[in-house]
Amino acid sequence: MHIAYSALQEPVDNNQHNHFVQTDHEPLLRYQAYQAACNKYNKEIVAIQKYIPGWMPAFR
Repeated sequence: MHIAYSALQEPVDNNQHNHFVQTDHEPLLRYQAYQAACNKYNKEIVAIQKYIPGWMPAFR
């Protein structure tokens, strides 16, 4: 999950398209990326939850 979270923290380029995405849709895109990462690493999350019940990766 650290890899997925780090990818979400990378700065966005300053071109016009990315500026639009960053200002208007960034929260939604970040949440969708979080969901996609959780779905991709579902097996790893389940394995961690065997030792820490209810654990989920942090979303900031």
